[in-house]
Amino acid sequence: MRTLIDIQDELVNDLLRETRAKTKKDAIVTAIESYLSQKRREALASLIGNYDFGYNLEELEEMRKDD
Repeated sequence: MRTLIDIQDELVNDLLRETRAKTKKDAIVTAIESYLSQKRREALASLIGNYDFGYNLEELEEMRKDD
C-alpha cells in the first residue's frame, strides 16, 4: 500500500543508522515490526499471573504426588 507521510529528516536518518537498512522503506518497515512485536510482548506479559488455571497450589501439589 502506498502511503505519503511527512517525517522529520533527522528521525529518518537516525532510523536508517540504527536499523542499518538500505532504504527508507526497509527502515520504516523494520521499525513498525519492532514496535508491534514489543506491544504484543507487553500484552502477553500483562497476562502473567492473571490467568485462572482452575487449580490452586494444594491441588497442583496433590496432582504431582499422584504421578
